[in-house]
Amino acid sequence: MGKRILLFIITNILVLTTIVIAWSLITTYTGISGSFENSSGYLGIDYTSLMVFSLLVGFIGSFFSLAISRWIAKKMMKVKVLNPDDQLSAAERAVVEKVHRLSRAAGLVHMPEVGIYQSGEVNAFATGPTKKRSLVAVSAGLLNNLDDKAVEGVIAHEVAHVSNGDMVTMTLLQGIVNTFVVFFSRIAAIIASRFVREEMQFVVRFAAIIIFQILFSILGSIVVSAYSRHREYHADRGGADLAGRDKMAHALRSLKNNVGRASVKDRTDDSAVQTMKINGKSGLIALFSSHPDIDERIKRLEQR
Repeated sequence: MGKRILLFIITNILVLTTIVIAWSLITTYTGISGSFENSSGYLGIDYTSLMVFSLLVGFIGSFFSLAISRWIAKKMMKVKVLNPDDQLSAAERAVVEKVHRLSRAAGLVHMPEVGIYQSGEVNAFATGPTKKRSLVAVSAGLLNNLDDKAVEGVIAHEVAHVSNGDMVTMTLLQGIVNTFVVFFSRIAAIIASRFVREEMQFVVRFAAIIIFQILFSILGSIVVSAYSRHREYHADRGGADLAGRDKMAHALRSLKNNVGRASVKDRTDDSAVQTMKINGKSGLIALFSSHPDIDERIKRLEQR
């Protein structure tokens, strides 16, 4: 169930890296000073200018990632958008009906786009830059393996994410994380470049910025993932308010029972993100999980 955050984090890292590469090329070929070095600051770094630059890049990258989140999700997951006015199968029409009914119950004025993607995995996600331009998508595996009550509970959970404005909240948090990533990666790169000959400093600094930025972005995703796990509990409560606590709890139990059922062939359907699906793992890797343990989610839901 972590595709929403996973796609956002991957896109954000790619956008940040692209911005930094573009900025480096611009400063190189235009003569604009982009090193943030001077003779007055500690370690010879202009921290004020660097912080302003980091804020701009961090939040531009984060909000751009949000703006294209729905488009990226459709492309990467090969989502078939279900238009209520088109000829739909009974199962497809039932999904649209559930999403629209629960969205109205949640007070949404604009109905989310509804989609299905072909994967044997039991999964669903919600994404989009605003409540007005959101997407709720379910996998074929979800519809094939879960009963109607469980499907409704899962959809209610995803609609709750849209109603809560979780993607915007995550974007603001990601913007803050990005700011620190850009800030400290540049400082680390400047320091690293001083250990080589002057004629090699630009190349080393350029490479070090990219390396440190990707590394710090991965570390920063621990913070984003931790907050995502917190939001999942909130979305479970929202889903229970919309569909009923029994349906929400039943949905979580059904998800638990169906984890790992998809065949190897089915799991390769979305190979673009499969290698980074780390939800439900134990140990240190659990720090990167965007969703908490299902047993804990069921326990908290039933204690409401």
